[in-house]
Amino acid sequence: MKGWSQVRSVVRNLFHREHLEARLNDELRGYVEMLTDEKVAAGMAAKEARRMALVEVGGVAQVRHAVREERAGMGIEALGQDLRYAFRTLRRDWPFTAIAVLILGLGIGANVAVFSVVNAMMLRPLPFRDPQQLVWMAGNGGVGGLSDQTYRVVAYEEFARHNKSFQNVTGFVPSYELSQTNLLGYGAPKPVNGVWVAGDFFQTLGVQPMLGRLFTTEETVNYNKGGRPAAILSYDFWQRQFNGDPAIVGKLIQINGRATPVVGVMPASFDFGGTFAPGMKFDFFVPIIMDSIQNWGHMLSLVGRLKPGVTMEQAQAESNVLFPQLKAAGHPEWGTDVLTAMTGLKEHVEGMMRRPLETLWCAVGMILLIVCVNLSNLLLTRAAARSKEFALRISLGARRGRLIRQLLTESLVLSGMGAALGIVLAYGATRYLAHQEALSLPQLSSVHVDGAALGWAVVLTLMVGMVFGLVPGWKLAMGERANLQAALKDGGHGSSHGRSRDRLQSTLVVSEIALACVLLVGAGLLLRSFMRVMDTDLGFNPSQAAAIAVDYDDGGSAAKRGAVLAEMVRRVSLIPGIESAAVTDALPLTHSRSWDLIAKGRTHPKGATEANSDAFIYVVTPGYLQTMGMRLRAGRDLDWHDTADKETVIVINEAAARREWPGEDPIGKLATGVGYGVSRVVGVIADVHESSVEADSAAEVYAPVMQEPPNAMQLVVRSRLPIGALAPDVMRVLRQMNPGQPATELRPIQGLVERATSPRRFLAQLVGIFAGLGLVLASLGIYGVISYSVAQRTQEIGIRMALGASAGRVQRGVMAKTLRLAAFGIAAGTVASFSMAKGIAALLFGTAPTDAVTYAGVVFSLGLVALLAGYLPARRASRIDPMPALRSE
Repeated sequence: MKGWSQVRSVVRNLFHREHLEARLNDELRGYVEMLTDEKVAAGMAAKEARRMALVEVGGVAQVRHAVREERAGMGIEALGQDLRYAFRTLRRDWPFTAIAVLILGLGIGANVAVFSVVNAMMLRPLPFRDPQQLVWMAGNGGVGGLSDQTYRVVAYEEFARHNKSFQNVTGFVPSYELSQTNLLGYGAPKPVNGVWVAGDFFQTLGVQPMLGRLFTTEETVNYNKGGRPAAILSYDFWQRQFNGDPAIVGKLIQINGRATPVVGVMPASFDFGGTFAPGMKFDFFVPIIMDSIQNWGHMLSLVGRLKPGVTMEQAQAESNVLFPQLKAAGHPEWGTDVLTAMTGLKEHVEGMMRRPLETLWCAVGMILLIVCVNLSNLLLTRAAARSKEFALRISLGARRGRLIRQLLTESLVLSGMGAALGIVLAYGATRYLAHQEALSLPQLSSVHVDGAALGWAVVLTLMVGMVFGLVPGWKLAMGERANLQAALKDGGHGSSHGRSRDRLQSTLVVSEIALACVLLVGAGLLLRSFMRVMDTDLGFNPSQAAAIAVDYDDGGSAAKRGAVLAEMVRRVSLIPGIESAAVTDALPLTHSRSWDLIAKGRTHPKGATEANSDAFIYVVTPGYLQTMGMRLRAGRDLDWHDTADKETVIVINEAAARREWPGEDPIGKLATGVGYGVSRVVGVIADVHESSVEADSAAEVYAPVMQEPPNAMQLVVRSRLPIGALAPDVMRVLRQMNPGQPATELRPIQGLVERATSPRRFLAQLVGIFAGLGLVLASLGIYGVISYSVAQRTQEIGIRMALGASAGRVQRGVMAKTLRLAAFGIAAGTVASFSMAKGIAALLFGTAPTDAVTYAGVVFSLGLVALLAGYLPARRASRIDPMPALRSE
């Protein structure tokens, strides 16, 4: 009841203040009149009686103030007074306010932006029903190429039928072929990316369409057995291609020449690429016709939903037993399907990004610490300039707690203004990142400043405001009242109080330099690693090469395919500026399918698995190796005469040669596994990085398109001219060959390299930006402290110069102090950097955590910045005129 009475008191004070004030005045007036009447009755004159009554009351204004302090609403009234005073003083000192708000905006904005990224990729649950139950299943123990980690249709169906751990197991085909589609009556065909999914894929994930429905059983049956085609559109494609037409459901689109009805549109929150193929956009989904891909080998990526109460460990243990049992019961061809590694889908999506994101969050946290230290220094300097104001207010009876509360209010106001700017900056940064299709990062499109990010901004605002506001407040609280007289004098600069403040500021600057040093070392190591990655010999030359998807159906005729592609390559090669052209079914650093490659007569070593025979397969036309800038080490290139009626031939890389024919010349040797027959090796090329810039090259096979059917087709050209200038002529030739060729762009091969290295580039760039910001803040801190020190010692420097000290000696003294601060900070930061470098060692490529070049560069950079930051105050000190300095006392 007492607490409720206090609440009601606060409410009354908030909403009935005028009534309370009038009542207080009436009571005071009545009390004074009562005392006056008593004194008049005692024989005192009326005027004197009133004067004595007022003296006895103690002053109406003082009583009124004391009564207000007793009210429950006094805290709110005081807060209002503090806020008004804070805004007045900050507006009056607008240069300081502008600098502080800018520094805070950058620091808080960077933290909110990084939190939004971390939240989208790590903290926020996947946008599926009960996402903690979803499991990613990978064959071959989760290692190897795409063909190793995917499953055969029979293996999927058998496991889904017999397992006891999952409510359901579903899948999709992760080879994304370019398809032709256009809404009937909506204009020319456009290239799109479609993906095959199992009929129950969306039900297993727990996602419902925004419009329409999901696939029915009839739509997953072979068309020859009464099945019906169907497609579900992604939200972005629906908006982009069909202008968000709400009547899209039921209309027909052309997919690979087949009229297909649209049965649904997925919600905006469903980003298939962000979850299962970072960096790629997908436009529509069609159901997998299982019996039509029954004999295609490893085709399916699997996702399962656990039954309630079943753990991941239990599901893994069951698969370790069930898959081998099913293989032994009649499926010897399964191979690596039996080696299943299970991880949570969320963990799989995070993949290799957890450590980089944790590093990024630590880096941006250090920026916030530097911001707090920097602003503490600025506020200390400002508090020193306001020392007379504080001393005067204390001498007039103000309590130190009241002044500390005022300082905290000002710091919180500054922090709030900085947070407002930071949220705007974070919104722009996250919006920019969410639309960077060149970055292959999971859930990137869902990055935005949401309620959680705003809550984090509020926490940062309060925390930062308290941290950098407590330093001058603590300094004021620790000051002795004996310092009041010194503070009220003009010559109080040399007091012990001033020297104590100088020591505190110097300590803060040393901490700031140390933090900046750690950031710079981390950024330097990551940048050096990124440079080493970019210097890696890829085995091909991406510069001045480009690719465009070709839409062509040969009807299964190898002879027709060879003739048409030969003519296509010939015509494109005649375009002015094009040096060479070729066709391939896959490009390096994209999806990596693999077949077997086994030297004829070779047997597996004891203990080896069938994965030891895998090789990445590329089906290409003659001239592809030259066009891609690959280097032929031995033998010959493929030739247009390598047709279906001739001996099957292949070109391999050096890794395949070392594995299958160690110490031998592979030219002329026979191999099995490619094309389900025997192939003769006619050439060997230098190793090519096919799946990752950082991973070692694996075995590769290049088969002629005339002898092996391609998975898809990409026209690759190499030119002396800018890529954009070639696009119209290339498209003209393709349209001559196939009038239905979709209008698509000529994409630089360099873009594949940039996409493959985008996670490392993303981390290196952001940490580098934060390190640069930390360096700037540290230099500002050094400059501020040295400038303040020179201003405080103006009289001392004037006396020294009057006694004969030269300008050079004064300047050297100031620079010496600057270098001492920098040396202490660099030393502390270097020691801390060794521990930090060990923590990010897993992120480094070709760079040691103790890389001497990085550390030397950081020490040199910080030393140079310290010299520059201290030079201006030192120069100003050397120009002090002794006479005005002496007269200032």
